[in-house]
Amino acid sequence: MTDKTVRQIVLIDEDKCNGCGECVPSCAEGAIEIIDGKARLLADNLCDGLGNCLGTCPQDAITIAERPADAFDEQAVAVHIQSCPTGPTEQSHVCPGMKFRQLGERGPTADPAAAGEGATSQLTHWPVQLTLLPEQGPIWDDTDVLLSADCVAYAAADFHSGLLAGRTLAIACPKLDDGQAYVDKLARIFAANDIRSITVARMEVPCCGLDAIVREALTRADKPLPVTVVTISTTGERADAAGRAELKGACR
Repeated sequence: MTDKTVRQIVLIDEDKCNGCGECVPSCAEGAIEIIDGKARLLADNLCDGLGNCLGTCPQDAITIAERPADAFDEQAVAVHIQSCPTGPTEQSHVCPGMKFRQLGERGPTADPAAAGEGATSQLTHWPVQLTLLPEQGPIWDDTDVLLSADCVAYAAADFHSGLLAGRTLAIACPKLDDGQAYVDKLARIFAANDIRSITVARMEVPCCGLDAIVREALTRADKPLPVTVVTISTTGERADAAGRAELKGACR
Protein backbone atom coordinates (compact mmCIF):
# COMPACT_ATOMS: atom_id res chain seq x y z
CA MET A 1 0.00 0.00 0.00
CA THR A 2 1.29 3.48 -0.91
CA ASP A 3 1.83 5.77 2.03
CA LYS A 4 -0.26 8.90 1.91
CA THR A 5 0.78 12.27 3.28
CA VAL A 6 -1.22 15.42 3.87
CA ARG A 7 -0.48 17.78 0.99
CA GLN A 8 -2.11 20.29 -1.33
CA ILE A 9 -4.09 18.74 -4.15
CA VAL A 10 -6.86 19.67 -6.55
CA LEU A 11 -10.44 19.36 -5.29
CA ILE A 12 -13.30 19.38 -7.83
CA ASP A 13 -16.82 20.27 -6.74
CA GLU A 14 -19.01 18.01 -8.90
CA ASP A 15 -22.15 20.01 -8.06
CA LYS A 16 -20.61 23.15 -9.61
CA CYS A 17 -18.85 21.44 -12.51
CA ASN A 18 -20.78 21.56 -15.80
CA GLY A 19 -18.31 19.46 -17.76
CA CYS A 20 -17.17 22.28 -20.07
CA GLY A 21 -13.61 20.90 -20.17
CA GLU A 22 -11.84 24.26 -19.86
CA CYS A 23 -9.65 22.89 -17.06
CA VAL A 24 -8.39 19.87 -19.00
CA PRO A 25 -5.87 21.46 -21.39
CA SER A 26 -4.48 23.70 -18.63
CA CYS A 27 -3.28 20.65 -16.66
CA ALA A 28 0.15 19.84 -18.11
CA GLU A 29 0.21 16.51 -16.29
CA GLY A 30 -3.04 15.29 -17.85
CA ALA A 31 -4.45 14.64 -14.39
CA ILE A 32 -7.98 15.82 -15.24
CA GLU A 33 -10.41 14.32 -17.74
CA ILE A 34 -14.11 14.74 -18.45
CA ILE A 35 -15.82 11.51 -17.39
CA ASP A 36 -19.61 11.09 -17.37
CA GLY A 37 -20.02 14.80 -17.99
CA LYS A 38 -17.87 15.92 -15.05
CA ALA A 39 -14.21 16.87 -14.57
CA ARG A 40 -12.44 14.14 -12.61
CA LEU A 41 -8.98 13.87 -11.07
CA LEU A 42 -7.63 10.63 -12.55
CA ALA A 43 -5.13 9.88 -9.79
CA ASP A 44 -3.62 11.73 -6.86
CA ASN A 45 -0.06 11.01 -7.95
CA LEU A 46 -0.65 12.81 -11.26
CA CYS A 47 -1.57 16.11 -9.57
CA ASP A 48 1.24 18.44 -8.43
CA GLY A 49 -1.18 20.61 -6.46
CA LEU A 50 0.02 23.87 -8.04
CA GLY A 51 -3.45 24.72 -9.32
CA ASN A 52 -2.78 25.80 -12.91
CA CYS A 53 -6.32 24.64 -13.69
CA LEU A 54 -7.99 26.96 -11.14
CA GLY A 55 -8.17 30.09 -13.26
CA THR A 56 -9.69 28.35 -16.26
CA CYS A 57 -12.83 27.07 -14.51
CA PRO A 58 -15.79 29.35 -15.30
CA GLN A 59 -17.86 27.68 -12.57
CA ASP A 60 -15.29 28.09 -9.77
CA ALA A 61 -15.61 24.34 -9.26
CA ILE A 62 -11.88 23.74 -8.67
CA THR A 63 -9.99 24.60 -5.50
CA ILE A 64 -6.81 23.47 -3.79
CA ALA A 65 -7.32 21.54 -0.58
CA GLU A 66 -5.09 19.81 1.93
CA ARG A 67 -5.84 16.14 2.43
CA PRO A 68 -4.09 12.76 2.65
CA ALA A 69 -2.94 11.86 -0.86
CA ASP A 70 -0.31 9.88 -2.72
CA ALA A 71 2.85 11.87 -3.41
CA PHE A 72 3.20 13.57 -6.79
CA ASP A 73 5.05 11.20 -9.12
CA GLU A 74 6.79 12.75 -12.14
CA GLN A 75 7.61 9.33 -13.55
CA ALA A 76 3.95 8.30 -13.40
CA VAL A 77 3.04 11.55 -15.19
CA ALA A 78 5.55 10.82 -17.97
CA VAL A 79 4.16 7.31 -18.45
CA HIS A 80 0.59 8.66 -18.45
CA ILE A 81 1.30 11.33 -21.07
CA GLN A 82 3.23 8.92 -23.27
CA SER A 83 0.30 6.51 -23.19
CA CYS A 84 -2.14 9.08 -24.59
CA PRO A 85 -3.18 8.05 -28.11
CA THR A 86 -2.23 11.37 -29.72
CA GLY A 87 1.30 11.38 -28.32
CA PRO A 88 3.02 13.57 -25.70
CA THR A 89 1.76 16.97 -26.81
CA GLU A 90 0.35 19.87 -24.84
CA GLN A 91 -3.21 18.61 -25.46
CA SER A 92 -2.44 14.89 -25.54
CA HIS A 93 -4.51 14.11 -22.47
CA VAL A 94 -7.80 15.29 -23.94
CA CYS A 95 -9.54 14.63 -27.22
CA PRO A 96 -10.22 18.11 -28.70
CA GLY A 97 -13.46 16.75 -30.16
CA MET A 98 -14.82 16.20 -26.64
CA LYS A 99 -14.36 19.80 -25.52
CA PHE A 100 -17.74 21.53 -25.34
CA ARG A 101 -18.12 24.70 -27.34
CA GLN A 102 -21.04 26.72 -28.64
CA LEU A 103 -21.06 27.54 -32.34
CA GLY A 104 -23.38 30.55 -32.22
CA GLU A 105 -26.71 31.32 -33.81
CA ARG A 106 -27.41 29.83 -37.24
CA GLY A 107 -29.38 31.50 -40.00
CA PRO A 108 -31.90 29.82 -42.30
CA THR A 109 -30.76 27.78 -45.26
CA ALA A 110 -30.72 29.41 -48.68
CA ASP A 111 -33.45 26.97 -49.63
CA PRO A 112 -35.17 25.30 -46.64
CA ALA A 113 -35.98 22.27 -48.81
CA ALA A 114 -32.37 21.87 -49.91
CA ALA A 115 -30.17 19.32 -48.20
CA GLY A 116 -27.10 19.79 -50.35
CA GLU A 117 -25.35 22.84 -51.83
CA GLY A 118 -26.68 26.08 -50.40
CA ALA A 119 -27.91 24.51 -47.17
CA THR A 120 -26.66 25.92 -43.85
CA SER A 121 -25.81 23.76 -40.88
CA GLN A 122 -28.17 24.40 -37.97
CA LEU A 123 -25.86 22.90 -35.37
CA THR A 124 -25.31 25.33 -32.49
CA HIS A 125 -22.86 23.40 -30.30
CA TRP A 126 -20.30 20.59 -30.19
CA PRO A 127 -20.16 17.73 -29.24
CA VAL A 128 -23.64 16.36 -29.84
CA GLN A 129 -23.53 12.85 -28.36
CA LEU A 130 -25.65 12.77 -25.21
CA THR A 131 -22.95 11.04 -23.17
CA LEU A 132 -20.50 13.89 -23.85
CA LEU A 133 -22.81 16.84 -23.21
CA PRO A 134 -22.73 18.83 -19.96
CA GLU A 135 -25.76 18.39 -17.74
CA GLN A 136 -26.28 22.08 -17.03
CA GLY A 137 -25.68 25.32 -18.87
CA PRO A 138 -27.04 27.64 -21.55
CA ILE A 139 -27.50 24.88 -24.13
CA TRP A 140 -30.41 23.58 -22.02
CA ASP A 141 -31.89 26.66 -20.32
CA ASP A 142 -34.92 28.17 -22.06
CA THR A 143 -34.33 26.02 -25.14
CA ASP A 144 -36.18 23.57 -27.34
CA VAL A 145 -34.34 20.25 -27.38
CA LEU A 146 -34.05 17.74 -30.22
CA LEU A 147 -33.20 14.27 -28.95
CA SER A 148 -32.45 12.30 -32.07
CA ALA A 149 -31.60 8.69 -32.77
CA ASP A 150 -28.25 8.46 -34.56
CA CYS A 151 -29.76 7.06 -37.77
CA VAL A 152 -32.32 9.85 -38.23
CA ALA A 153 -29.77 12.31 -39.60
CA TYR A 154 -28.83 9.83 -42.33
CA ALA A 155 -32.38 8.88 -43.24
CA ALA A 156 -34.08 12.30 -43.17
CA ALA A 157 -32.94 14.55 -46.03
CA ASP A 158 -34.32 17.65 -44.29
CA PHE A 159 -32.73 16.90 -40.91
CA HIS A 160 -31.16 20.36 -40.48
CA SER A 161 -33.95 22.50 -41.89
CA GLY A 162 -36.87 20.34 -40.83
CA LEU A 163 -35.83 19.06 -37.40
CA LEU A 164 -32.68 20.71 -36.04
CA ALA A 165 -33.25 24.39 -36.80
CA GLY A 166 -33.71 26.35 -33.57
CA ARG A 167 -33.13 23.37 -31.29
CA THR A 168 -30.39 22.04 -29.01
CA LEU A 169 -29.28 18.66 -30.34
CA ALA A 170 -28.43 15.50 -28.42
CA ILE A 171 -28.00 12.20 -30.26
CA ALA A 172 -28.20 8.68 -28.89
CA CYS A 173 -28.69 5.09 -30.02
CA PRO A 174 -31.19 3.27 -27.79
CA LYS A 175 -30.34 -0.09 -29.37
CA LEU A 176 -26.54 -0.14 -29.11
CA ASP A 177 -25.86 2.19 -26.17
CA ASP A 178 -26.65 1.92 -22.46
CA GLY A 179 -30.29 2.98 -22.35
CA GLN A 180 -30.43 3.13 -18.56
CA ALA A 181 -27.45 5.47 -18.47
CA TYR A 182 -29.33 7.73 -20.88
CA VAL A 183 -32.40 7.64 -18.65
CA ASP A 184 -30.29 8.63 -15.65
CA LYS A 185 -28.54 11.50 -17.46
CA LEU A 186 -31.69 12.85 -19.08
CA ALA A 187 -33.50 12.78 -15.75
CA ARG A 188 -30.75 14.95 -14.27
CA ILE A 189 -30.85 17.31 -17.27
CA PHE A 190 -34.65 17.63 -17.15
CA ALA A 191 -34.63 18.28 -13.41
CA ALA A 192 -31.82 20.84 -13.40
CA ASN A 193 -32.70 23.02 -16.41
CA ASP A 194 -35.62 25.11 -17.69
CA ILE A 195 -36.23 23.32 -20.98
CA ARG A 196 -39.15 24.61 -23.04
CA SER A 197 -39.93 21.52 -25.10
CA ILE A 198 -38.53 18.23 -26.37
CA THR A 199 -38.72 16.80 -29.87
CA VAL A 200 -37.86 13.12 -30.07
CA ALA A 201 -36.79 12.00 -33.56
CA ARG A 202 -36.77 8.22 -33.77
CA MET A 203 -36.63 5.61 -36.51
CA GLU A 204 -39.67 3.47 -37.28
CA VAL A 205 -37.81 0.25 -36.43
CA PRO A 206 -39.10 -1.39 -33.20
CA CYS A 207 -35.70 -1.33 -31.46
CA CYS A 208 -35.52 2.48 -31.62
CA GLY A 209 -37.22 3.19 -28.29
CA LEU A 210 -35.89 6.69 -27.76
CA ASP A 211 -39.33 8.02 -26.81
CA ALA A 212 -39.59 5.38 -24.06
CA ILE A 213 -36.26 6.57 -22.65
CA VAL A 214 -37.59 10.13 -22.54
CA ARG A 215 -40.80 8.99 -20.81
CA GLU A 216 -38.86 7.16 -18.12
CA ALA A 217 -36.49 10.10 -17.63
CA LEU A 218 -39.40 12.53 -17.23
CA THR A 219 -40.98 10.20 -14.71
CA ARG A 220 -37.71 10.06 -12.81
CA ALA A 221 -37.33 13.85 -12.90
CA ASP A 222 -41.01 14.34 -11.96
CA LYS A 223 -41.20 17.22 -14.41
CA PRO A 224 -43.89 17.71 -17.08
CA LEU A 225 -42.57 18.86 -20.44
CA PRO A 226 -44.27 19.15 -23.85
CA VAL A 227 -42.91 16.43 -26.14
CA THR A 228 -43.30 15.87 -29.86
CA VAL A 229 -42.38 12.44 -31.23
CA VAL A 230 -41.37 12.34 -34.90
CA THR A 231 -40.94 8.92 -36.49
CA ILE A 232 -38.79 8.61 -39.62
CA SER A 233 -39.10 5.67 -41.98
CA THR A 234 -36.08 3.82 -43.34
CA THR A 235 -36.75 5.54 -46.66
CA GLY A 236 -36.49 8.95 -45.02
CA GLU A 237 -40.16 9.88 -44.85
CA ARG A 238 -42.28 10.89 -41.88
CA ALA A 239 -43.79 7.59 -40.83
CA ASP A 240 -46.58 9.23 -38.86
CA ALA A 241 -47.97 12.65 -38.06
CA ALA A 242 -45.84 14.32 -35.44
CA GLY A 243 -48.37 14.20 -32.64
CA ARG A 244 -47.83 16.38 -29.60
CA ALA A 245 -48.30 14.80 -26.19
CA GLU A 246 -47.86 15.99 -22.65
CA LEU A 247 -45.60 13.51 -20.88
CA LYS A 248 -46.25 14.09 -17.21
CA GLY A 249 -43.93 13.18 -14.37
CA ALA A 250 -46.20 10.31 -13.36
CA CYS A 251 -46.65 8.82 -16.81
CA ARG A 252 -45.25 5.43 -17.85
